[in-house]
Amino acid sequence: MLVSTALVLLMTPALGFFYGGMVRSKNALNTLMMSFASLGPIAVVWALIGYSLAFSPGSAFVGSLSYAGLRGVGMEAQGTIPHVLFMAYQGTFAIITAALISGAVVERLRFSAYLAFIVAWVLLVYAPVAHWVWGGGFLSTAGALDFAGGAVVHVNAAAAALVAARFVGARKDYGRRAMLPHNVPFTLLGTGLLWFGWFGFNAGSALAANNVAVLAFVNTLLAPAAALATWMVIDLTREGRVTAVGAATAIVVGLVAVTPAAGYIGPAAALALGALGAVPSYFALIYRTRTTLDDSLDVVAAHGLGGATGAVLTGVFADPAWSGGAAGLVAGHAEQLVTQAASVAVVALYSGAATFVILKLLALVMPLRIRGRVEGVGLDVTEHGEEAYTAGDGAILISPGDSAFERLPDALAASDGGRA
Repeated sequence: MLVSTALVLLMTPALGFFYGGMVRSKNALNTLMMSFASLGPIAVVWALIGYSLAFSPGSAFVGSLSYAGLRGVGMEAQGTIPHVLFMAYQGTFAIITAALISGAVVERLRFSAYLAFIVAWVLLVYAPVAHWVWGGGFLSTAGALDFAGGAVVHVNAAAAALVAARFVGARKDYGRRAMLPHNVPFTLLGTGLLWFGWFGFNAGSALAANNVAVLAFVNTLLAPAAALATWMVIDLTREGRVTAVGAATAIVVGLVAVTPAAGYIGPAAALALGALGAVPSYFALIYRTRTTLDDSLDVVAAHGLGGATGAVLTGVFADPAWSGGAAGLVAGHAEQLVTQAASVAVVALYSGAATFVILKLLALVMPLRIRGRVEGVGLDVTEHGEEAYTAGDGAILISPGDSAFERLPDALAASDGGRA
């Protein structure tokens, strides 16, 4: 569990590289920072309040404050491990869930607003939802299955991402100019590290070195492999080529899809789940480009649809021969499928509504979006006073054809004395 906790923590920097490679170079550092920054305030608020709201005894909807400040959280056993280790392991889940949302609003959200939002969101949305499913709340008592976070992590974050993308609005050049990934090798590096860390995410959720952990570990290998193979076949059939960004996305979709099912299904079912999970996400990505939704890095299609598909298919493939009790449609328990679908809907609706309220309240006290006149310069300079890539001695390269060229003086004034 110590190793699994470290592996899940690694996933947040990995997410930064996965996301960071897919934005334009002028926003690469800011995008990386949106993931790295989650490591700080979210870990702190989780220890102070969030863990108590999620896992202390309370109502069917939220925990009490009995564990606030980690009071009573020590070396006593929490299941098979020390209580304080369980708290730390669950904290790494909260950290990456908050960071996932950033993919929908990169390249235009103020960094200070992002920090305020994720702190509020973890306390008001993530912690209660974790309590519903893993802390003895009403979805748990209703029989919803979510082994490692299909609904708690991925559907939850994606619903928030969808609302945030709509609330903040599209990038100023969205739909008019190509916004191509600036560093695809970064994205592939992040993908590889995410898959590596995901073994701790899923196998660690067994909370012991036992047969359930082994099953989750094996399924975490097989489902993404099947998703990748399926994605490449579709790509070859439709386009005659396989893109690297598509392959990276396929792996993540497969990982997301198997997360709720990892400890409940057999390896053969994991292959089927990964293959099936790839299809809706693939075509959702294509459809999104034809809409006005600027979900910059396709959080909704990859994490939302992938997580929802995996959660529902858990209600199909859950097998008591492997899970020790959980049974889905193929085992003659059709009601589990209904429970899974209902749990996804409840989490998505609550997360979306609560996210809107949080953003609305934040907008009353601070600007959420950067000024349009500096968006062309990029958030690396304007939000951090640094650049991911420098040209010479701190130079900022902007061509006369760039829409930011005419506004360069104002942009430089906002960047604490940068030079062109």
